[in-house]
Amino acid sequence: MTNIVPIVSKLYCYSSETVLVVRRRPNVVNGGGFVVSECGSQSHRVVFKVDGCGVLGTKGELFLRDANGDALLLMRRKGGMVEALSIYNKWKGYSLEYEGLQDLVFSLKEPNSCLVKKNGIKISTEPRVDSKKGRDFEIRGHFPDKNCSIVDTRGNVVAQVGVNKEVEKLMASKDLYHVVVQPGIDQAFVFGVIAILDYIYGESTRC
Repeated sequence: MTNIVPIVSKLYCYSSETVLVVRRRPNVVNGGGFVVSECGSQSHRVVFKVDGCGVLGTKGELFLRDANGDALLLMRRKGGMVEALSIYNKWKGYSLEYEGLQDLVFSLKEPNSCLVKKNGIKISTEPRVDSKKGRDFEIRGHFPDKNCSIVDTRGNVVAQVGVNKEVEKLMASKDLYHVVVQPGIDQAFVFGVIAILDYIYGESTRC
């Protein structure tokens, strides 16, 4: 049986490996962000959409939406003087309930100092109402090269970002890339993390 790891919702935990395609929206079109669709299907069905600060008008804030445009996750970067002096930049990911309530589901720490650069980007999930312990993850590789992965504490790759070689031959840029998500892993969580990486490295979600 597949070990289900729901972080945002078990609705986005599939029993088999899934390959999804990310297509960046230019900042001049719909304010930036990206669209996630199924790979291999003729319809190219949209699964998620990410709105960047060009859409929202607020820096350091991103939304992950489902195919219908309903908000699933709000990713917000902490700010202020204390944060500016911190050795880490911190992001918080909140799931959005139907009543508009925000529930913290994960935190991401990006090294903001040469003292901790070697530590890399760390992600921790928050315990849910069932009192299960949160899980920790980290980013390995280099996102701007579209060659990185989200890895759990045991070293297992839960999601891999890459560029299809056939697509790469047709496109000079990396505006189109794929993400392989392992069975049981919450895809909404994965793309919430990827949205933050996109912003950190000044890509489609950043103004």
